[in-house]
Amino acid sequence: MARSSVLGYPRIGADREWKKALEAYWAGKLGEAELHEELRGIRLEHLRKQREAGIDLIPVNDFSYYDQVLDTAAMFGIVPARFGHAGGPVPLAVYYGMARGTADATACEMTKWFNTNYHYIVPELGGTEPALVDNKPLAAYREAKEALGIEGKPVLVGPLTFLKLSKGYAPSETDAWLDRLLPLYAQALQELEAEGAEWVQVDEPIVVTGLDADDRQRLKRSCDALASAAPKLKLMLQTYFESAEHYELLAALPVHGLGLDFVHGREGNLRAIREHGFPRDKTLGAGVIDGRGIWRAALSDKLALLEELEAFVPQDRLIVQTSCSLLHVPVTAARETKLAPVLKDALAFADEKLAEVVQLVYGLSGRTEAFAGAFAASDRAVEALRASADRNRTDVQRAAARIAEEPAARKAPFAERRLRQQDHWRLPVLPTTTIGSFPQSAEVRKARQAWRRGEWDGARYESFIDAQIDRWIGLQEEIGLDVLVHGEFERTDMVEFFGEKLAGFAFTANGWVQSYGSRCVKPPVIFGDVAFVAPMTVRETRYAQSKTAKPVKGMLTGPITILNWSFAREDLTREAIAYQIAYALRREVEALEAAGIGMIQVDEPAVREGLPLKPAQQADYLAWAVKAFRATTCTVADTTQIHTHMCYCEFHDMIPSIEAMDADVISIETSRSHGELIESFEHHTYPLGIGLGVYDIHSPRVPSAEEMTAMIGRALRVLDPNLFWINPDCGLKTRGLPETVASLRNMVEATERARASLAAHV
Repeated sequence: MARSSVLGYPRIGADREWKKALEAYWAGKLGEAELHEELRGIRLEHLRKQREAGIDLIPVNDFSYYDQVLDTAAMFGIVPARFGHAGGPVPLAVYYGMARGTADATACEMTKWFNTNYHYIVPELGGTEPALVDNKPLAAYREAKEALGIEGKPVLVGPLTFLKLSKGYAPSETDAWLDRLLPLYAQALQELEAEGAEWVQVDEPIVVTGLDADDRQRLKRSCDALASAAPKLKLMLQTYFESAEHYELLAALPVHGLGLDFVHGREGNLRAIREHGFPRDKTLGAGVIDGRGIWRAALSDKLALLEELEAFVPQDRLIVQTSCSLLHVPVTAARETKLAPVLKDALAFADEKLAEVVQLVYGLSGRTEAFAGAFAASDRAVEALRASADRNRTDVQRAAARIAEEPAARKAPFAERRLRQQDHWRLPVLPTTTIGSFPQSAEVRKARQAWRRGEWDGARYESFIDAQIDRWIGLQEEIGLDVLVHGEFERTDMVEFFGEKLAGFAFTANGWVQSYGSRCVKPPVIFGDVAFVAPMTVRETRYAQSKTAKPVKGMLTGPITILNWSFAREDLTREAIAYQIAYALRREVEALEAAGIGMIQVDEPAVREGLPLKPAQQADYLAWAVKAFRATTCTVADTTQIHTHMCYCEFHDMIPSIEAMDADVISIETSRSHGELIESFEHHTYPLGIGLGVYDIHSPRVPSAEEMTAMIGRALRVLDPNLFWINPDCGLKTRGLPETVASLRNMVEATERARASLAAHV
């Protein structure tokens, strides 16, 4: 009989108790011992839940105090020298310092985990020689066994993926670093073997991106070393997010199991097995339940897929599992009682996916009588949503089709627009601005809750928001910023806010997922055709503009970010959905312009994360992503200045596509990555307006004017000062008022120094 497993479970808890514990600790309201006890309770509850659901191989060490990649670095004592760690186990203060920064040291870089909206902390190699200072997988295995009698499946980030996602070493040092890491992995596995562990899940998602000959050899060398070090362990080489590259190589590796994604990599992985078969000495981890999406599986279709795989792999060597960790989906759909039945019945969050995995195992074994009702119900739910009126709006579908066919270009090229905009706006050299949001205090959140609960009427809430705008327009003018924003106090989330005002979206009550650290987001659900209903941002932006003679930017979230940061429907291509959103947002852009707003920022921080992992598919994605942005913004006058913003991604390889978006000004994060993006502009001339964020807003520290002056100076060595803007690297929503004001004052001071330096060299 086949067995069941998952690749990881959400760590945040059904009530976000994980997030609350971390933030209480950071705020000094919870001691370290209390934090450990709180998190242990959450961790054990998650294990109990999986056992009760009937999961056979339950993952352990998928739980983290912040991030699984940071955990791996800490496990090997890999700590940047600036944190002053002298070796040995990494204290919690240092661990969180790497993640969040300290008063004396900037945080480690943070970037997206492959093509998801989860952010990991980038390890910095170098400095202290790594050592196994804390065998966290072993501790997790022992805890599950001793506390609950669960024979857990330890999970760890594989050596090649860990190395390829790290920084701080030259390409020529790759093999030397692998030589340093492999003995440490071997030691960790040997200790697990001695403890009696049976299966260990070694995550190597890097293999789905395509490996060159050197990396293929490194993967083989890694597996040879680990299998030799712990021959009694059953190693599951786990891939996900796409089909595995170099299947024949993977099939020949000395591991006991091979985990493949049959959701996002279904066609490629099926094709490989059909052509080459499956090795008789291995177990197949068949990821047939979507670990990233929230939609209920059509179980009959999934069972048919498993039955096809059974022709190549007998059931006793088959593990039915999720396509990836359930980290990327909310915990449970059981509480979503306010959704329309046709939508609620079509949802499956983490807990529901546990049930689907188990149902498939029993269905495959022939025990369909016990689960016939579940199979029929899943098929009915999927079909009912597909046939609903919300998914069949022909007016929207026709408009999106027109968008797809249009050229989507501004009336004049940038060189001409720039001259008209300079004459119109009369901004100083190195204009200063912010990305959009300002601190949302407890008072702001309390007011919003009172309005949502009906305790405040709309007029009272609008008056409160206007008072916040008044305050921050005054502060921005006092600080000396050149281009202002209204502060976004009426917005909970940059995607949710727009989804609530567009047709085709639904919102969960408890659909939280982890984005980075304790930051949790509640992605909207795109369940129907997306359509404009009424202006969404005009009132607040127009009010802010009435309070100042300086320009105020209108603030929108772009179509690709709304798409990538939502749980999107599965019955349309992502391209088709993007054009629906673009058409709706175009109408909002036009409404802002008609209201007298001449600078409009359409943020696209999520363009990079949607980039397909297969290089052959990337050009097509970038083409329609760029077109969707241009379709949103192309109808405005030449003097209307279009801004956009991107953050926390590796943009080095897509600068031509960013340029093709044809935004008049783009701001891109560069401070958290310590200015490394600037190197790209040494090799690629960027001819449009650009702001490289000069300080990290995700750290509570206040950067000095000297730090920012140095960052500006470095950027100006490769960028035209007449096209360069000064701004933070992201929105300021999560920061406190004192640190925000202090940081912005320092930013303006740094700008004045840079202006003086430029003037002195004229």
